[in-house]
Amino acid sequence: MLDKKYPAEPYRIKSVEYVKMINKAEREKVIKEAGYNTFLINSEDVYIDLLTDSGTNAMSDRQWAGLMLGDEAYAGSRNWHRLEKTVKELFGFKHVIPTHQGRGAENILSTLAIKKGQYTPGNMYFTTTRYHQEANGGIFHDIVIDEAHDTTIHHPFKGNICLKKLEDLIKKVGAEQIAYVCLAVTVNLAGGQPVSIENMKAVRKLCDKHKIKIFYDATRCVENAYFIKEREKGYANKSIKEIVFEMFSYADGCTMSGKKDCLTNIGGFLCMNDEEMFLRAKELVVVFEGMPSYGGMTGRDMEAMAIGLEESVQEEYIEHRIKQVRYLGEQLLAAGVPIMEPIGGHAVFLDARRFCPHLTQEQLPAQALAARLYVESGVRSMERGIVSAGRDINTGKNHAPKLELVRLTIPRRVYTYAHMDVVARAVIDIHKNSKSIRGLKFVYEPKMLRFFNARFEEI
Repeated sequence: MLDKKYPAEPYRIKSVEYVKMINKAEREKVIKEAGYNTFLINSEDVYIDLLTDSGTNAMSDRQWAGLMLGDEAYAGSRNWHRLEKTVKELFGFKHVIPTHQGRGAENILSTLAIKKGQYTPGNMYFTTTRYHQEANGGIFHDIVIDEAHDTTIHHPFKGNICLKKLEDLIKKVGAEQIAYVCLAVTVNLAGGQPVSIENMKAVRKLCDKHKIKIFYDATRCVENAYFIKEREKGYANKSIKEIVFEMFSYADGCTMSGKKDCLTNIGGFLCMNDEEMFLRAKELVVVFEGMPSYGGMTGRDMEAMAIGLEESVQEEYIEHRIKQVRYLGEQLLAAGVPIMEPIGGHAVFLDARRFCPHLTQEQLPAQALAARLYVESGVRSMERGIVSAGRDINTGKNHAPKLELVRLTIPRRVYTYAHMDVVARAVIDIHKNSKSIRGLKFVYEPKMLRFFNARFEEI
């Protein structure tokens, strides 16, 4: 029986999609043909898909109904005005630029805000964010607290920025050499770890002193707000909506992938308060995305996103969301499986270094573990370690992150607790025989964002 601390799904299922489980011999063939890269596996060959929570959400009946209200005008769509109003009310920014998804917003922000040679300090990198920053001449500098790089340390806000690291960088290069501070809420590659309001305030105060702008990666901000409500003193009785609004009051703007906390399958936006930057962004969005009143989205997409934003801050929804992830993580911990602790917001992250101690990082243990999980169970996950980290843009050497993780990412409103039980049993069984996992090596390595299309073979 499910423990009462895990709330039942706050929804009823109206429609189902049938899936199949191919046998192990077929899965072994599939993974070899995919070059041991889970991104290259066809969806129909996957039983439980935990590759990502990006665009894999189940939309509500209200969102599906909203699709029929799509105003597909090229300019001035009423759905755009609905979305703009919703975003401004929830986040509090003066200006909103729609984009086809989060990386579209990252591209426009990086193009506008970065001069060649400037630094973009952030609380741990994210793959597409760093790519756009570096492609526009920026230099990423990690300023997350040290605890974020250790899977065994319990810290309520592992995503926090280390103020000393930021101050040291300002002293070293000068405030004028910092394009902006990028603050992710939550921090994906640290295991979905949150940032505290206290830390946001402190970063705001320090940046104001040096006249440095702050832009949030808002992709999973509602999950971050839940952790603040749960863990930070003085916020237990505040609503999720109130906490989200306060979080963004300490920022100059944000990028947002609507494919996560907006509960849609596509879309995003860029927010800011600066009038001059807004006017320039309106010019760039036409070049890269589309008109400033659709930015690469259809009218129906924008309607669904506006409704999804409203639903995302409902207390019952976000409690179930966080606790379903926690349910999976606590089963693994009870069985002695090494994971990132504390359990984050959107995924459970397996610690591949401790899971496969017989493999060196250069033998790509996280990539190998993700491949083995698929073969043994039909569960698709993804690597978040040395492969995702890529190579240094100047030296060509592999970035060697301290964290070597496999991400079990839970789509929103898609799976039940029973699915989490299946995943847990599969991971636990593999952990018992982890020494049999063989390392991998590259046989094809793309130059940009290699983890999407790289191919490997067993050593």
